[in-house]
Amino acid sequence: MKIRVALGFAIALIAGLTAAAQQPPAAPAPAPAGQAAAPAPPAPPRTPRTIAPIDITEDWRWRMLTPPKGDYASVPINDEGRRVADAWNLSKDEAGGLACKPYGVGNIMRMPGRMHITWQDDTTLKLEFDAGTQTRLLNFANRAPAPGAKTQKTWQGYSAADWEIAGQSVAVDRNGIPVPPPAGRGGRGGGGGGRGAAAPPRGGALHVVTTNFREGYLRKNGVPYSETATITEYFDKVGPEPNGDVVLLVRTVVEDPKYLQVPFITSTHFKLEKDGAKWNPSPCKIDPPVEVPAKP
Repeated sequence: MKIRVALGFAIALIAGLTAAAQQPPAAPAPAPAGQAAAPAPPAPPRTPRTIAPIDITEDWRWRMLTPPKGDYASVPINDEGRRVADAWNLSKDEAGGLACKPYGVGNIMRMPGRMHITWQDDTTLKLEFDAGTQTRLLNFANRAPAPGAKTQKTWQGYSAADWEIAGQSVAVDRNGIPVPPPAGRGGRGGGGGGRGAAAPPRGGALHVVTTNFREGYLRKNGVPYSETATITEYFDKVGPEPNGDVVLLVRTVVEDPKYLQVPFITSTHFKLEKDGAKWNPSPCKIDPPVEVPAKP
């Protein structure tokens, strides 16, 4: 089975208003003595864009561009995470051979690009990314590397996967996050076969927990996650839609007490493409951060 999916994102950026645009209109000049004051100009009409309480435009300024150093809005980093992010130096990373730090497992799903999914064997899914030419292996047979195997940390780490089958019960923790099954199980929940058993349910989701990875960046501008973090993902297939589109939704939960106050949760969507014509592998490369105009 081969699946090629492409990162979907809005073409038009629906950014928040700039500080200047949010300022109220200037008050009219006082009228000369003896003359009536001119009526104030009407306020501009309020629109859904101007009153939006949140930005739901796929984090454009953090994903499509390299934001300025210190721009870590919406990431719940703690004081240590802020210290590391404020010390980020792109030139130093490139000179040290660390250009792939934003392409690690903690952020690879958020990098603009395409993902190619195939079965490497009966118990291993292979995820290839053209962004940074990265490869991930999702292991169904084992929850951890085999004893005696090399455990050198890599950008993508070791990913243990299992299916959440529709109709089966799933144990969750107090935060509602599914609890991994015992070692050696490739699926979840109860329900057995046997005489008179109902037909197996169709549908479900993929659950992945990744460990044993190198320290990386949650964003291109050096917002860190540590080697001791735990990264959990949930893959859900949606569609086909009325127009035929099939979408893969990936929810990523990064838990990192070293740099984060609470788990950092993002959702990313990919759209299935009919072939690999747009596949374009490229090496790890980060553009210089955007420049913020100086305030007048």
